[in-house]
Amino acid sequence: MTTAEKTEKIVVAMSGGVDSSVAAGIMKERGFEAVGVSLQLWNYSNSDNRFGTCCSLDDMADARRVAERVGIPFYILNMEKKFKEEVVDYFISEYMQARTPIPCTLCNQKLKFEELIHKAESFGIRRIATGHYASIVKHSSGRLMVRRGRDRFKDQSYFLFNLSQEQLERLEFPLGNMDKKEVRERARQLGLNVAEKAESHEICFIPDNDYPKFIAKQLNGKALQEGEIVNSSGKVLGKHPGYPAFTIGQRKGLNLGGLKEPHFVTHIDPVLNRVTVGPKHELARPDCTVNQVKWSLDFSGPFRADVQIRYRHQGVPATVTPLEGLRANIEFDDPQISIAPGQSAVFYQDDCVVGGGWLE
Repeated sequence: MTTAEKTEKIVVAMSGGVDSSVAAGIMKERGFEAVGVSLQLWNYSNSDNRFGTCCSLDDMADARRVAERVGIPFYILNMEKKFKEEVVDYFISEYMQARTPIPCTLCNQKLKFEELIHKAESFGIRRIATGHYASIVKHSSGRLMVRRGRDRFKDQSYFLFNLSQEQLERLEFPLGNMDKKEVRERARQLGLNVAEKAESHEICFIPDNDYPKFIAKQLNGKALQEGEIVNSSGKVLGKHPGYPAFTIGQRKGLNLGGLKEPHFVTHIDPVLNRVTVGPKHELARPDCTVNQVKWSLDFSGPFRADVQIRYRHQGVPATVTPLEGLRANIEFDDPQISIAPGQSAVFYQDDCVVGGGWLE
């Protein structure tokens, strides 16, 4: 590099966790002029602080300390309004339509990438790095694709299916070829205070994991109304406190006694405020349809893929048929259970995302 050349700048999205912290350290080691940025997304209602977030105040403080340790500048961007409009309102709307939303996917697309890229551009910075467990590879066609992270338990490619080519061109995922153990060891080597920090597995803006209470509070108590729990024949088996408290495949919380075998939620009717339950075999479906499909590659007809229908689903062989209007039909080799409208179905070939959409 000549003296006339400048070190490439990059924004590192920092949540205060060990993954994004190590990502920041790695990008600095690679010679980038890194800038750490945390997104202020959510005010906790039980906090007296103006900035209580999706990432807590403690998390923000951790991110700042990591940035100081790594030796990079650090900023906090307030995106509460955008987060409320794009993610929280969507989450509530989906549950009120008896669908099961994935706020992480929309947050990645709208906030962590789309909005953060826009903000970075205003500072003259083109590239973004995050701590996602995934990689970006170039297909023989020249198109960029998301590949599964090497750590299959931590792999987050499922949440990234709807990223555009323009977004992928600007992204770096430095943890894609690492597992969690290696990430923590790298954090220790870097002397980071978050090396042993525990992970959060709940939705960030609902830390107690009580979705019904959160929805009711956001809608001033109007969300939950008692209704019937019925079987597939329409026989009333009990009462429920409000259909937004349930999702397809759910077993816990039904409070039904006297049944000979375990029952699961098989259908939710928001119009009749009715929850249908049945034994596990009634959950199985041989096919399904998705909409708003985002294609990484172009397909002129049916093709084979491994299809993942929820985050912890392992992915199963299926035939995917593109349809008009950015839709696709999925025909599984073996019937699958708990196919929940509102979740994503992501298509993989050779561990790379070739498309994905939202389950109808």
